[in-house]
Amino acid sequence: MSNVVNKPANKKKRVVIGMSGGVDSSVSAWLLKEQGYEVIGLFMKNWEDDDDSEYCSTRQDWIDAVSVADVVGVDIEAVNFASEYKDRVFAEFLREYQAGRTPNPDVLCNAEIKFKAFLDHAIHLGADMIATGHYARVREITSGVNAGQVQLLKAIDASKDQSYFLHRLNQAQLSKTLFPLGEIHKTEVRKIAEQLKLPNASKKDSTGICFIGERPFREFLNRYLSYQPGPMKTDDGTIVGEHVGLSFYTLGQRKGIGIGGMKSHKNPDGTSDAWYVARKDVANNTLYIVQGHDHPWLLSSSLQAGQMSWVAGSPPEVELLSAKTRYRQADVRCAQRTDSDSFSLVFDTPQWAITPGQSAVLYQGDVCLGGGIINCSGVD
Repeated sequence: MSNVVNKPANKKKRVVIGMSGGVDSSVSAWLLKEQGYEVIGLFMKNWEDDDDSEYCSTRQDWIDAVSVADVVGVDIEAVNFASEYKDRVFAEFLREYQAGRTPNPDVLCNAEIKFKAFLDHAIHLGADMIATGHYARVREITSGVNAGQVQLLKAIDASKDQSYFLHRLNQAQLSKTLFPLGEIHKTEVRKIAEQLKLPNASKKDSTGICFIGERPFREFLNRYLSYQPGPMKTDDGTIVGEHVGLSFYTLGQRKGIGIGGMKSHKNPDGTSDAWYVARKDVANNTLYIVQGHDHPWLLSSSLQAGQMSWVAGSPPEVELLSAKTRYRQADVRCAQRTDSDSFSLVFDTPQWAITPGQSAVLYQGDVCLGGGIINCSGVD
C-alpha cells in the first residue's frame, strides 16, 4: 500500500518541516502554521551506530520534537536516513580524513540528506514545499534575464547566518524550500518559544558535528580510521615530537598538539608563544608545527578549490567578490577565476590557516553564490 498522501483540491499549501527537537525548527513549525500552511513535522534519524551511548541525544531529541509538535498542533513522524547518511556523507567524511584533509560534513549533509533524501520523502508525502530551521533566506528574481531564478541569501541575524553550510543547494532544491527564521533574530526565536511555553524553550543549541555530538573527537575517529604515528617537526626541520596520526590534526590547531613549552623555544623573558599546526606532509607522514599565531606558514593570500557547486547553476561572471574560508569568518574581498573543474581566489589580505577539505564560499553582498572544497592554499 502506498503512503503517498493525496491532497484535497483547493487546500492550503502543505509544508513538511524537518523537526530536530531543537528550538529553531520548533519555532519555525509554529511560524509556518501561523502563516496559514498545512504543516507536517518530520524527524530525521541519520545515525544509529551507537545511538544508545551517553553522547547520542537522538532519543531525547525525538521526545522533544514530539512534545513540541503536540503544543504547536502539527502531526509528526520519524524517518530513518541512516543508510543514506552513511553512504553519502559519512563515507566521504572518512575518505577526506584518511587523506589528511579536514572535511565539513554539515555542508554535505545539507546537500545530500536534508535537501535531497528529505526533500524526496516530503514530496512523497504530498508536500508543496519543505522547510528547516536554518538561518538563511531564499528570494526569487522577478524581472530581467534571470527572472524565475532563486537566490540564497544570508540571514538577517548575521551572527547566526548559516548560508555557508547551504552553499551547495541548487535551483531545484531552493525553489522548494522555506526558511522561516531568515528574517528574524535568534533572541526573538527564544522569546517566541518562551511565550508558547514550548518544552524545549531553554534547550541549548546543538554543537559539533551531528553524528559525533559531544563525544571526544579523537576517540571517535580512532574506531574508523587506520593511522600511523610519525615525526612532528618545526619549520626548520627539527624533530620535536611524534604525532599520533595526521588525520587527528587540522591546520591552525593549537590545543592537543602534545608538546609543552620547550626550553629551546622560549622568549628572553621566559614566556613561550603558542604552537600551531601549520602543514601536513601526507606523503612523508610528517606534521609541521610553528610558533606564533601570525607565522608566515599560517598565512596565505590565495587558494584553489574543486568540487564546485553554484546556486545559479553556473559560475559567477563577476570577478571581484567576497568569500569565507571558514564558518563565522567575516567576508573577505577577493578576485576569483573559474576554470572547467576548479576555481582560484586571490585575497586582498592574507588569510589565516586556509584548510584543505573545508569550503570556500563566495558572496556578492548578501547573496551566496556557491563555492567549492579547498584543495590547497597558495604559498606566499
